[in-house]
Amino acid sequence: MRRWTIVLAGAVALALVADAAHSLGAADRGVPVGSLADLSTFSLHPVKAITTGEGGVVTTDDTRLAQRIRRFRNHGFTRDHHQRTEAGSWFYEMTELGCNYRISDIQCALGLSQLQKLDVFIARRQEIAERYDRAFARMQGVEPLGVRRGLSHGRHLYVVRIKPGWLGLDRRQAFDRLRAAGIGVNVHYIPVHLHPFYRERFGTGEGDCPVAEAAYEQILSLPIFPAMSDADVDEVVAAIEGL
Repeated sequence: MRRWTIVLAGAVALALVADAAHSLGAADRGVPVGSLADLSTFSLHPVKAITTGEGGVVTTDDTRLAQRIRRFRNHGFTRDHHQRTEAGSWFYEMTELGCNYRISDIQCALGLSQLQKLDVFIARRQEIAERYDRAFARMQGVEPLGVRRGLSHGRHLYVVRIKPGWLGLDRRQAFDRLRAAGIGVNVHYIPVHLHPFYRERFGTGEGDCPVAEAAYEQILSLPIFPAMSDADVDEVVAAIEGL
């Protein structure tokens, strides 16, 4: 799919933009996410693999696109204050419409320090996921999402499917019982077309995307973060076994 998407984008002279918000640290057949598309966008929200507190980054190896992104994040100005200082000049021009999307120096310092730990964070997330996989392989009613061969997963989330009718519980009941037991489960995500904005603007609703809607009714995200111990993981598994 990735190969044909790239070929199609090239054939019609379109830039391929990847929403890579969840996949920092992942790779496809050895090629890291962030270099698979013309532009890749990453989220650095506090729950992501690394954080700057908020905000994100865009990666590209296209000089022209990089320059345009820098202008866009700085009101469309041709020079930011660092460039003006280096040039010994006060002059700049606004050449296109832009926004104030500048990240602060303090956030950048935090992000750079976190970036040095990314490999360790991802390795631990993958260890946790493997521990979950082994536990659920012997458990009826809980099905982890599949991972394609050749993919190194960033494991931002660990999502399972609660099969209908398992021990008489649906996903809502499982969610409530696990939360009551102190297990921080969540649901990712509500299908886009069911949000009020899309319902009201485009007239979407139930039945438009039946596969996505059916999956939504069954999925549950389990806790996964680098500071989790093996005992923490086993506690989550035990709570699910005890439902």
